[in-house]
Amino acid sequence: MALYVGGKVAGGKVAAHWTLLSQPPFSLLATFSAVDDLIDQNANLAEAIFAAGFKSFLAPTLDSEWVASIVPEKYARDEFKVFDIVLDALIADGRGNKAGQNDVEKARSCVNQFYREWSEPGQEERKACFDPVLSALQEEFTLRAKTAEDPVSEPDRGDFRVLVPGVGLGRLVFDICRAGFSVEGNEISYHMLMASALVLNETKHAHQFSIAPWALGSSNHVSRADQLRTVEIPDVHPATVLGKEQASRVPASDRMSMSMGDFCVVYGRSDYAGVFDVVTTVFFIDTAPNLIRYIEAVANCLKPGGIWVNLGPLLWHPPPPRRDHGEGDEGEASRIEGDAGIGDPGSFELTNDEVIALVQYFGFSIERQETDTIQTGYITNTRSMLQSTYRPSFWIARKKDEK
Repeated sequence: MALYVGGKVAGGKVAAHWTLLSQPPFSLLATFSAVDDLIDQNANLAEAIFAAGFKSFLAPTLDSEWVASIVPEKYARDEFKVFDIVLDALIADGRGNKAGQNDVEKARSCVNQFYREWSEPGQEERKACFDPVLSALQEEFTLRAKTAEDPVSEPDRGDFRVLVPGVGLGRLVFDICRAGFSVEGNEISYHMLMASALVLNETKHAHQFSIAPWALGSSNHVSRADQLRTVEIPDVHPATVLGKEQASRVPASDRMSMSMGDFCVVYGRSDYAGVFDVVTTVFFIDTAPNLIRYIEAVANCLKPGGIWVNLGPLLWHPPPPRRDHGEGDEGEASRIEGDAGIGDPGSFELTNDEVIALVQYFGFSIERQETDTIQTGYITNTRSMLQSTYRPSFWIARKKDEK
């Protein structure tokens, strides 16, 4: 077998080196083959996400007669062939965009996000980031129950409305609903929305898929087994768990919903004024080019006396680049709204102290603030030789009563 290095056939010492590395205990060729198999394994999940997204978001907008007219009868029972034909037709008609490199990167990130939100090993990160939020919700609900105007009627968690912007793959929304509260998640990324549609609505049982989060990275592994490690997702079956949940008189199916679009635009509207008892933001506010827009949206949709629970770092994201028509990304939702929201031009980066001051300026009182009590990673390979740790800020702000 000839080995090629730099476009030339390797010979002499170089060939001997490759021969050595292809044999045990190194077996690099076997490693390449194993990685290739794991790419296919990850692709099984990616295909399921695509199918769920097509059915949830695109299929309802299509005319069935038009679909039947463009799909040859011999492919009518081949689901993915139908998807392929329909998408090609939409792109040819100018009603769709081809995926770009940005979409590829987001799809890969989306698959890895399952490790954090829906795997058993991800429980450590969820405990650090979600448990403080869930505890704050419980404490606020208990406080409201004690001060209820009608002491005879027992408050129900299902009447307590929570908003989760930047919901990702929906695990926090699921956990809040599981605790008995009514919760609405918001997400602008089509990639995340399709993935959450799969895990929340389409999975048939726990551990349905197996993914290899670290297979494509070769650095900082103690052993090759660490690189090739797989995890099963989801760790629980959402429909089964919520079907058994009895923390509220309101059925779980009536207490959990998702919205798509720019958080600033959707929840800054007058029809969302004073709707929610709590807004929770987890690893979210540093995605804002203009944090003031986020604060204004929270202030608008939160009831007077309601609380904003925030947990996350301040790893400020660069402003989204202006893209020409034809590049597929979640920026399409922003363009539809005239770039009014996270697509606003310009950006600024604040310290935690400045963020707190800004929140107070817009009519909130800070009831709790911690900056050194929580340590967590974000999609962290705990077996890696490189460990990145956040010390996120955790604070609770109450919207002042307008009276």
